[in-house]
Amino acid sequence: MIELGEVSLSLSLVVVVYAAFASFLGGARGNGVLVRSGQNALFALLGLYTVASVSLMYALMTRDFSVEYVYNYSSRDLGRFYTVSAFWAGQKGSLLLWAWMLSLFGSIAVLQNRRKNARIMPYAVGFISAALALFSVLMVFASPVFKRLPAIPADGYGLNPMLQNPGMIFHPPTLYVGFVGFTIPFAFAMAALLRRQEGELWILSTRRWTIFSWFFLTLGNLLGANWAYVELGWGGYWAWDPVENASFMPWLVGTAYLHSVMVQERKGMLKVWNVSLVTITFCLTIFGTFITRSGLISSVHSFGETTVGYYFLAFLIATMAFGAWLIYSRREMLRSGEKFDSILSRESSFLFNNLALLGAAFAVLWGTSFPMISEAVRGVKVTVGPPFFNKVMTPIGLALLVLTGICPLIAWRKATFSNLKRNFIAPLMATVLAAAAMIAMGLRDVTAWLFFSASVFVVSTIFLEVVRGVQTRMAGGRENILTGAFNLVNKNKRRYGGYVIHVGAVCMFVGFTGNLWNDQKEIAVKPGESFNIRDYKLTYLGAGYDKPKPTKERFTATVLLEKGGRKLGYLRPEKNLYSNFDMPNSEVSILSTLKEDLYLVFLALDGNEVATFKAHVNPLVKWLWIGGMTMGVGTVIAMLPDKREKKFMESLMDSIVRT
Repeated sequence: MIELGEVSLSLSLVVVVYAAFASFLGGARGNGVLVRSGQNALFALLGLYTVASVSLMYALMTRDFSVEYVYNYSSRDLGRFYTVSAFWAGQKGSLLLWAWMLSLFGSIAVLQNRRKNARIMPYAVGFISAALALFSVLMVFASPVFKRLPAIPADGYGLNPMLQNPGMIFHPPTLYVGFVGFTIPFAFAMAALLRRQEGELWILSTRRWTIFSWFFLTLGNLLGANWAYVELGWGGYWAWDPVENASFMPWLVGTAYLHSVMVQERKGMLKVWNVSLVTITFCLTIFGTFITRSGLISSVHSFGETTVGYYFLAFLIATMAFGAWLIYSRREMLRSGEKFDSILSRESSFLFNNLALLGAAFAVLWGTSFPMISEAVRGVKVTVGPPFFNKVMTPIGLALLVLTGICPLIAWRKATFSNLKRNFIAPLMATVLAAAAMIAMGLRDVTAWLFFSASVFVVSTIFLEVVRGVQTRMAGGRENILTGAFNLVNKNKRRYGGYVIHVGAVCMFVGFTGNLWNDQKEIAVKPGESFNIRDYKLTYLGAGYDKPKPTKERFTATVLLEKGGRKLGYLRPEKNLYSNFDMPNSEVSILSTLKEDLYLVFLALDGNEVATFKAHVNPLVKWLWIGGMTMGVGTVIAMLPDKREKKFMESLMDSIVRT
């Protein structure tokens, strides 16, 4: 099987070069035979990467330690569950997974466009194949997946204990789906520009790909935050780590693109913005991959120092240069006949949204890159920590939250005074009343007060929109409130799915705001002794020891948790020692409610049974996960088939064919 995997990857390098060559040449000459040959080559690539993936998974499952990758990321006592995750735990496996996903997505895009987009499809396949060529080169030359060891060891080194968490089964692949998925709209955008195809067809053809990719990027970031929260034992979920930032930046720009394309679809405006945003999003996915694999940053998420990162850097520079040249050379066809009629319009609110999101992305990019820049220029690596990011991102986040409430209600072209009065009086009154109530209840933190008030404003605007829509459907008397609400969403899934996403975003902002009241305490106690944090009382009852695996020793502390004299239950945090790894690993214990989390870490145990704990009280964290689930529901609604969209696509295709 190993030999089969090696041959498959070697063949993929030949096939991917042919796929790109045949697609670009066939598109330029209008040669249908070459175009179809290029598409078939892409299908063949999917088959070759699938064979290689199956071969690697087989080697992991059969513990073939002659393969260096299998030795480095698995062992005989590693369970099947985590043996699967070992596939993408290391650099080589993650490259193979990325290539397989991209070949799969590219093949699906080809099948979706069998009878449409004939003019730009060859070029889209060419761009997808060019991206795949990078991965084939890496897997064959720079980072060979099936590299052998000179001698076969009896056992493997094992999977890093921090990666032996259920979240690591889902977090990396989910994030990769988001990263890889954005290649499809980027390829279509470049193809449309190269072919000089005007209009919105490429946007409409890739709308679901964009939403799909954005959703998985969102989910990947949330799963990563959850993994950090439950596994790393530092009491938080986001540390502005460079690799965390690397996945956050394309999410920010991708979010701007998702909003911006609505203006082009509706008004034919912001064309330069849209091709630029989708290009930047794709480039940021490559940039994130570069810093993860370059060894230039220090992170628990990075793959260490390798030469692979510089291949990505070269590809990134080439992509940025080509994308900039193509957008500049096609600037005339990207001009819009429409102009902004007023700063008080929905178009302007979307533009401000773009600026805020790009500003956030630039701030994160600067803070992430500055240590690398300072080291290259001055020879000293200057660390940029959370205080910088929090200070910069807080006002930007507040502006984005307010814009989330304004955009749905403000009119297109030019908002009149009567329009503003009709749409905003009720939400503003609700916001003022809520803001006053918060002050009356003792809220004195200005930042929290602003974010909570803005959250009320956003929810009020969305609620008003839904109520008005349902009332309109009920006006004829043929629909009740339930059927009216169902039909309202069913007739415009994209809009109301977006509203659900916005509600989820509000929930997440509520969760973020809770960080302002985080509290922590570190203390050493003997069995039977108690300590307090806030209004919680924790009593240490003792620690147990067992050895579930030959390579793992586990110490489990039992702590009685009480609040106001009422027993809430027991917390059982763990401290684990692994013979293959020098660093001990903690498994935290959490009591979670809508109000706050009590988060307990077992730091150490000495010979006299004195245990050292760190306890955190983290308010409102649960709203972060609730918000993520709500955004997922909204995304599913927005992606459901829409009859009006289908009719519009058909009429657009007919007009292109007639042209």
